[in-house]
Amino acid sequence: MIKDFKYLRASSVKEALGFLSQHKEESKIICGGQSLLILLRQGLVATEYLIDIKQVNELSYIDFDAKKGLRMGATTTHRTIEKSDLIKKKYKVLSDMERYLAHIQVRNWGTIGGNLAHADPAGDPAPVLMALSGSIKVGSAKGERTISLDDFYTDLFETALEEGEMILEVQVPALAPKTGAAYKKFNILESDQGIISVAACVTLNGGSTCKEARICLGNAAPTVIRAKQAEAKLKGQKLDEGLLEEVGLAAVAECDPVADIHASEDFRRHLVGIFTKRMVKQAWEAAKKA
Repeated sequence: MIKDFKYLRASSVKEALGFLSQHKEESKIICGGQSLLILLRQGLVATEYLIDIKQVNELSYIDFDAKKGLRMGATTTHRTIEKSDLIKKKYKVLSDMERYLAHIQVRNWGTIGGNLAHADPAGDPAPVLMALSGSIKVGSAKGERTISLDDFYTDLFETALEEGEMILEVQVPALAPKTGAAYKKFNILESDQGIISVAACVTLNGGSTCKEARICLGNAAPTVIRAKQAEAKLKGQKLDEGLLEEVGLAAVAECDPVADIHASEDFRRHLVGIFTKRMVKQAWEAAKKA
C-alpha cells in the first residue's frame, strides 16, 4: 500500500528545481510514473513529497543540429521518439528500439528521462544511447551539469544524480560518416524487458576496417555496461567470422549477470555472446551503407 505523501505539481523547470531544493532527501520526481508507482505500491520506495513534472512542457521536445547533434527533453514520451520522422532519419536505431519498449499504452505516457533515471539494467533506451555516446544534462537550483551515460549508472537502480538534481535533457552527438548502429533484446514476449540486450555502434574507416566501436550490454550486470575489451578487438580490423567469434567471447568474459526466475547466469552469458556477434555484424553492415 502506498504511504501518504504531499503532492506538488510543478509548472516549470524553475519551480520543479525549487521544490527539489526545498525538500531534497524527502522528495521524488514523478512524470510518467510507470516504474515509480509500482515501487510505491510495493512499499519499496516511500517519500514525503512527490513532485509531478508531467506538465512541464518546456522539457518535452526533440531537436537536432548538425554540430550539436540530438537533444531530447526529459519529459518527451517514448511514443513521441518512436514516431519522430527526425529520429527515424538520423537515429533509426532509436525509433526501432522504442517500437518494442513495453506496450503502446506505456510508450504513450512513459518518458525518456524517467526511464533513464529509474536505472533498471534491463531498460531498453540506456544501452542504445550509451552505444551512441549519449550524455545526460541534469539540473538543480545551483546550476546544470552534463554526465556521460558511461558514468551515469553507479549500481543497481542507482545513478550519479545528486540531491536536488533531476534530468533535464538527453544528448546524442551527430553520427560520424560511415557509422551504423543496431540493438536487440532477447525476451519471450515481444514487449517484455530483455533477459539480456546488446547495442552496437560501428564507424568504418574507408568502408573496410573498423575505426571506432562501442558495444553496450543490458541486463548482463548490475548496470548497463560497455564491453570495452570486445570493442578493442574490432578497431583497425576487417570483419570476418573469426573476428566476430573473438568479439563475442570477449563480451561474455566482461559481463557479470545475475540469475533470476527468467534465466541463469550461464544462459545469460551464452545469450550475450550470440547477440554481441549479431549486433556487431548488423551495425557493420549498416555502416557500410551509411
